[in-house]
Amino acid sequence: MSDEKYLLLTTFRRDGTSVATPVWVVPLEGAKFGFATSSKSGKAKRLAHTSRVTVQASDVRGRVKPDSPVLEATAQLTTGAEYPIIKKELKAKYGVMVHVTKFLGVVGGIIKRKPMPYADLGVVITPSA
Repeated sequence: MSDEKYLLLTTFRRDGTSVATPVWVVPLEGAKFGFATSSKSGKAKRLAHTSRVTVQASDVRGRVKPDSPVLEATAQLTTGAEYPIIKKELKAKYGVMVHVTKFLGVVGGIIKRKPMPYADLGVVITPSA
């Protein structure tokens, strides 16, 4: 799945309600893959209380690709050793779009008067056996 451009990541609220979000994804060691997110994002808040996630190949809008399997997995927030690898791989895979999305995030934070740090956390996804 790490060769996909976008994955639909589904996280779960405390009450079990699912929340799906498309994310960029990069390969990590073994079968693991990762992405970066803001520590203030809903994804990070939901992952802080449950590591259960599902992932599925999608497009930028979160529309799943036909016949793509749903993969059960666990997700771990990290600022440790995997984080710089995730950041480096994201820049290599997505190029200038990393800078564009960071700029848009800063502008959006100014407009909303609610600034958010950009990609200050890594998330490591480990597929379930």
